[in-house]
Amino acid sequence: MKHPNAELISRFYQAFQQRDAEAMAACYADDVRFSDPVFGDLRGREAADMWRMLTARAQNFSLTFDHVEADERQGRAQWVATYLFSQTGNTVVNRIDAHFVFRDGKIVEHRDQFDLWRWARQALGMQGLLLGWAPPVQNAIRRQAAKGLAQFRASR
Repeated sequence: MKHPNAELISRFYQAFQQRDAEAMAACYADDVRFSDPVFGDLRGREAADMWRMLTARAQNFSLTFDHVEADERQGRAQWVATYLFSQTGNTVVNRIDAHFVFRDGKIVEHRDQFDLWRWARQALGMQGLLLGWAPPVQNAIRRQAAKGLAQFRASR
């Protein structure tokens, strides 16, 4: 039988597969801390709003997940998101290692790790291939993501 926190991770990704951001947010504690190479550190409602934005804007989206493991305190999973990057029309296949910390049956920390240069090569094409490794380009990607999230949050 799977640990309840492994079931929580599976429920989170099953909701993501259905683009159900509210069900995803329900897996998070109110004070959740999320981080990844693009959005950086997000806390609480800001993290849930990131998922709301991503699921609302997703085009040609699919997601798979596996290697779900968890105990009372922490867990992990691997997931792959495939989608159309709207700014360029390029298809991205992003492979992510996720790490979780739990408290009282909720996710209190969610850290996604992936190769930002690999992502940039797919999303940005030749520019990403040639310059996606460079800090100025990676910082521009982060600024654009932050701006998009701020605009999304302001419109709600």
